[in-house]
Amino acid sequence: MPAPGHILVVCTANICRSPMAAGLLQHALAAQPEPLRSLPVVSAGIVAHTGDRVSENSVIALKKAGIDISGHRSRPVTQAMLDEALVVLCMTESHRASIQLQAEEVPGHLYLFREFLPPPAAREIADPYGGSLKAYEQCRDEMVEAIPSLVARLKTLVPAK
Repeated sequence: MPAPGHILVVCTANICRSPMAAGLLQHALAAQPEPLRSLPVVSAGIVAHTGDRVSENSVIALKKAGIDISGHRSRPVTQAMLDEALVVLCMTESHRASIQLQAEEVPGHLYLFREFLPPPAAREIADPYGGSLKAYEQCRDEMVEAIPSLVARLKTLVPAK
């Protein structure tokens, strides 16, 4: 179980998008001042099994960015994860709707990963599962594009020490 105050990134099976997004966001936060630098970023899936390996193309796409997620193992979203998350970031509106429908208590800060990009940027990140490495790299690049706006938003939610 992650520590209270973590950032939770959610996708479907927790083997492609959310592990990539969590790795990228954790990497970006490491360059920020405290307390952002110390915020743990974890991922989970709406319909994830426990212990599945991250997809090989996700590992390769992030390795090209200097980030190793090869040790990631999937896990399902739990109410405790939602309750203790500072922010929950979803890949699609269907993930957000699933949390809103199924959670005993809906998190107050429930967003899309790309929600803070200026229009006309697409808000959802499509699932690359089963696609080519190029599809995974495009998914990664869509996440990278969102990181500055996401970090700016996190700065408004996490008071500086």
